[in-house]
Amino acid sequence: MTVMLSAQNLAKTYTLHTQGGTRIPVFRGLSLEVSAGECVVLHGPSGAGKSTLLRAMYANILPDEGEIRVRHAGRMVDILAANSRTVLQVRRQTLGYVSQFLRVIPRVPTLDVVAEPLIRRGEDRAAAREAAAALLARLNIPPRLWSLAPATFSGGEQQRVNIARGLIAPTPILLLDEPTASLDAANRAVVTSLISEAKAAGAAIVGIFHDDETRAAVTDRLFDLSTAKAA
Repeated sequence: MTVMLSAQNLAKTYTLHTQGGTRIPVFRGLSLEVSAGECVVLHGPSGAGKSTLLRAMYANILPDEGEIRVRHAGRMVDILAANSRTVLQVRRQTLGYVSQFLRVIPRVPTLDVVAEPLIRRGEDRAAAREAAAALLARLNIPPRLWSLAPATFSGGEQQRVNIARGLIAPTPILLLDEPTASLDAANRAVVTSLISEAKAAGAAIVGIFHDDETRAAVTDRLFDLSTAKAA
């Protein structure tokens, strides 16, 4: 199987400058590879470094040591060493990310929030909005809300908009940080189906899931940070 994401010898320690320089080791010597069509679920107790690792894979934080390579445009790119322009290209074309929280420009209608990743890729605006409408409907966001800014929505509605935005433009690699945390059983089932479809299409997926049912449905392999690190 083709390796799509490779993290090698990662180390990360947080320094709390407001608390006398206290150092909190997160992980050291951590390595992980993820192949196309595989869903690897990060496992471990709170504080094990699951979200830190996921954010490092998206180049939102910089580890102290190691490299993270993603297969982009036919070659492996070290996203930690890449310049900002390359990182943006990788995120636009190759590396999808669904965080726990929706961060969007205020007052932008929900339909445009979801359609925007497709429009950035050069898709026709009308076609992108049509695709966004279909995905919002599938995630049970009623049409009466599509013209409103999602900042006014409930937590569960915002998370479904967040998922729609993160999944509307398919990517070869997908990072998921507790995507079902705020959802009821019916909507968790929809998200599980979307994740399974992405995996079946060949996406390499790394995720954090605290919902046992969703985790069981999508997981190919557990990666236990409490045993994989040497912090």
